[in-house]
Amino acid sequence: MTSAAHTPLAGRATTGPEALVIDGRVDVDRAVLAPRGELVRGCADVLAVKLAELPSGVRRIELDMSGVEFMDTAGLAFLEHLGDHGVSHGIEVTAGNWSGQPRRILELVGLDTTDALRGPTPEPGPSTTSAVALERAERLRLLQEEVEQLRQAIASRPVIDQARGILMATQACTSDEAWTILREASQLSNTKLRVVAAAVTASTGTDGAPPPEEVRTALRRAIAHRGR
Repeated sequence: MTSAAHTPLAGRATTGPEALVIDGRVDVDRAVLAPRGELVRGCADVLAVKLAELPSGVRRIELDMSGVEFMDTAGLAFLEHLGDHGVSHGIEVTAGNWSGQPRRILELVGLDTTDALRGPTPEPGPSTTSAVALERAERLRLLQEEVEQLRQAIASRPVIDQARGILMATQACTSDEAWTILREASQLSNTKLRVVAAAVTASTGTDGAPPPEEVRTALRRAIAHRGR
C-alpha cells in the first residue's frame, strides 16, 4: 500500500555494458535515491530522467551510493549534474555511502567520500601540499591504468565467450574446460587471452584465416593436456 507521504520510485535504464538502476522513495519533501550498477557513459542522462520524475514538493535529495560498484570519469559528470540540479532548484542534495573502487576515485580527485557534493577535502599544511599532490597524481595515473584494463576486459567478453562456445562444440567440452584451454593456450604461446580467442573465432568464418602457428601449437597442446 502506498501513501502520499511515502511514494516508491522505481526506474531502470541501460547505459553502456551494464545497467544503472536508480531505485528510491519519497517521504513527504525528502527523496532518497539508491543507484546500483556502474557510473559510466550515459549515467548523467539516467540521473536526469530520475530527477525529472521527482514531485515538485521535494526539498532534499539524498543519494545512497553504496550500490555503485564501478565508476570512471563519467561518474564526475553524474555528480556535477546532481549538484547543478540542487542549485537550480534551490534544494539540498547529498551523495554518501561510497565504497570500493568508486570511493578510491573520489579520494584521488580530492572529493569528500562522506558527501561527494561538499567539494574538495581539506588539504594538509603548505609544507606537505606538494608531496600530497605528487602522490595523488601518481595514484591517479595508476588508477587510470586500472580503469583502462577493466575497459579492455569488458570489451573482450563477447569474443572470449564466442571462442568458448566454438571449443565446446568442436571439442565436446564444458564451458569451464573451454576456458581452461584458452587460458593455457594464452600462457603457452605468450599471447593475450583475447587475441587467442579472436583467432579461434576468426578461423571458423568462411574466409577466416587460421590462427598463427604459435597459437595453433599452443591450442593443440592445451587440448591434448585436457584429454589426459
